[in-house]
Amino acid sequence: MPSIPSHAPRSVSIENQMPEDLFDAMREFIRVHPQWDQYRLMQAALAGFLFQHGAKDRAVARHYLDGLFQRDTPSGTPAPRLDAASEGRSSSH
Repeated sequence: MPSIPSHAPRSVSIENQMPEDLFDAMREFIRVHPQWDQYRLMQAALAGFLFQHGAKDRAVARHYLDGLFQRDTPSGTPAPRLDAASEGRSSSH
């Protein structure tokens, strides 16, 4: 029987398909707002949705607020940028 970790993972990786026009709007938003990246945007959107629809977990509110108020990374390096090639799309669309 595999052991169950005593703590939750700090982050998980997800894969999602979305309509191309929504992806394009997200990419344009990130281009116009360089302080945002795809990870911050998706985390803030998901936490905001959950919070607005009744999620009571304080961690949800914390993630939502962390997404709204940019926290500097410890290394000071910029966050990865969203581009079509890294998302498995060709730029010919």
